[in-house]
Order: sequence, then structure tokens, then C-alpha cells
Amino acid sequence: MTDNVLITGANRGIGLALAQAFQGAGYTVVATYRSAADEASMKAQGFLPVQCDVSSSQSVDRAFDAAEALAGPIRTVVANAGITRDGLLMRMSDEDIESVIHTNLVGSIVIARRAVASMIKQRYGRIIFISSVVGLMGNAGQVNYSASKAGLVGAARSLAREVGSRGITVNVIAPGFVSTQMTAQLPEAKQQEFFAQVPLKRFAEPSEIAGAALFLASDQASYITGQLLGVDGGLGLGH
Repeated sequence: MTDNVLITGANRGIGLALAQAFQGAGYTVVATYRSAADEASMKAQGFLPVQCDVSSSQSVDRAFDAAEALAGPIRTVVANAGITRDGLLMRMSDEDIESVIHTNLVGSIVIARRAVASMIKQRYGRIIFISSVVGLMGNAGQVNYSASKAGLVGAARSLAREVGSRGITVNVIAPGFVSTQMTAQLPEAKQQEFFAQVPLKRFAEPSEIAGAALFLASDQASYITGQLLGVDGGLGLGH
């Protein structure tokens, strides 16, 4: 059977690296998008684009229907889509709190709910949540984001207990600082400040996050479920 993977938030950064890595490993990659520009870019790279707003369960259902029509049963899902609305909690609006938690946490849970509906029938599945070291350590100015990413761990471990008997694994990856367009624009002094916190003294490459996801999706990880894998250069040691 062809290995099909659906990846949310695959238009840039970690999500794009995930899509490229799975494609390179022979998967048929269904990549979700929100804008027409993203759709064109994904098509150009050989991905199968489907429109999806993870904050809407109706949109998620439509996206999976479209994905299954294009590629067949989805055997692996990587829930990567997420947003930030940073600021001190005392100045954070209700919308800042609700939008981040609804997109990052509720959206990932809704994606997983739709995924397991077909995975149970296949008696096989791989679900991978992309969390963050911030969800373990906390970070000033990111109460909403940290809460949303921490919640993914509890969600994954609970779901792993529900669906393990059907051959479905559910795991979480927690990246640390990652080399992206955003981090590349940081002043040198700020980058050095971040490096000082990381035992390996560098940012992760997006491909290193993708490599961890490929492993968790592979047969070699078939007995691993409900686990949190930190890909953070040691930043989250002890958490």
C-alpha cells in the first residue's frame, strides 16, 4: 500500500521541511494550505495541496475528504499548523488567547479525531503532533502559546491509550530553537544569547525536526507511542 501523509502548515519552515522529507522518503504528500499562493507553490514542488483551516472542524472534514480522493487512505498525519500571538498576559486580549489555543491545540485534536476515523478501519496509523520546548519550559510572553503546546502532550498520551489496540501510534515532537527565516533575521547578539542556552550551541535545522518525524512514522518506531521526543539540542533537559 502506498504511504500517504497529510501535513498541516506545510507551506514554510518546519512544515515545508516535513513535506520535503516525507516526499524524499517515497511518501505521497498531501499538504494543507490557506492561500492561493501557497497552493501554487505546493503544486510546483509535487505535493498534493488541499485547503484547510484547522480552526474549523468543517474545513478539516472537507480537507480529509479531498485528501482521500486524491491519494487514498491517509496513513500518517503530522499536525504542524500553529500560530503565535505573543505578549505579556496582563496585556493579552481574549482573542490572542483563544485564537492561539484554538488553532494550535484544538485544531490538532480535531485533525487527529478525523484521522483516526479512517485509521481505525485500516488498523494502522501514525499521528505526530509538533509541539515546542516552550510547552515544557515555559517562556515569558508566551503563556497562550506555551499552554497550547503543553496541551498536545496530554492529548497525545490520552489518544495513544484509546487507539493503540488498533495499530495506531500517537507521538509528540518538541523542537527547540530552529533555523528559519525569522531566526535568521535576529541580531547576532540575540542569536548568541539563545545559543548560550543550548548545550549544542546552535539552532536546529528544519530537516532535523523532519528526520525525527520520519522515524516516528516508520516501521522502526512501531512500538513507540505516547512519547515526547525533544529535538532541541538539550535545551529542555530535565523537563
